[in-house]
Amino acid sequence: MSTGRRGLAIATHGLVHIYRSEGNDVAALSGVDLRVAPGEMIGLLGPSGAGKSTLLTLLGGLFRPSAGKIFVGDVELSGLSGRALDRMRASRVSLMLQGASRNLLPYYTPWENVEFAQVAARSAGADVLPEVEEVLELVGLRDQASSPLSELTPGHLQLAALAVAVAGRAGVLLADEPTSQLDHEARDAVLQTIARVNAETGTTVVLVTHDPEVARAMPRTITIRDGRIGGEGRLGEEYAVVSADGFLPLPAHALEVLPPGTLVRVHAEDGTYRLVPEPRTDDTDPTSDSEGAPR
Repeated sequence: MSTGRRGLAIATHGLVHIYRSEGNDVAALSGVDLRVAPGEMIGLLGPSGAGKSTLLTLLGGLFRPSAGKIFVGDVELSGLSGRALDRMRASRVSLMLQGASRNLLPYYTPWENVEFAQVAARSAGADVLPEVEEVLELVGLRDQASSPLSELTPGHLQLAALAVAVAGRAGVLLADEPTSQLDHEARDAVLQTIARVNAETGTTVVLVTHDPEVARAMPRTITIRDGRIGGEGRLGEEYAVVSADGFLPLPAHALEVLPPGTLVRVHAEDGTYRLVPEPRTDDTDPTSDSEGAPR
């Protein structure tokens, strides 16, 4: 699939998203600063409710953030009209929703689904699109091109959804849990295919997952915790990430020694920083209230 390298950079600055739930304001994201280089492939990790899927949908322009900025390439999304966002999703940014069926027309074959996606991409201004056969070859579905979707395995359905996502040669692919509910063999096939799309087309890939095996296959991972970036992994090494406001989330194993509420002194020694917990007393115990009584 000769398409050239068309990956777009992604950047967010102070991204905040608040929604209403049972009459209360809930902060799904609380100041996310993220940078993804053109052509990079990263995984967004985190427990359910951490904000990773919210971040993905904001990057795809499905919702507008409560505060902060999102850049895709040189375009800042908050300045776009609803119609311009629709055109962007048809040409520059492709979003794979969780569950293959949400990305496919059930009465169309894989070939017809790819054709339909390309019609939308052309109407949004995309040109020089690959042949449908090239797209299906790239994702390994040449032999299933004309099969009814009802005859495809779950793994093949997810590959068909991927074919639709890359049919318009978008510069960014956003994939929400693309391997969920797949067996190990199908999961690995989907991951390998996404990696091939990234390598051969240069498409920037942001993939949401809760699966540790999927995370290990990502060159770079970003952990979302309580609406913030809580850590970053690169080539198997885990790092804490200092936010723009100086916030430094500690990894889970450190919280066993330094539970929330612990007073910590920061000592600098020859370029190394040590975190030294202050000895607890009744009135500094983080589990007590201001009167010293247990909460």
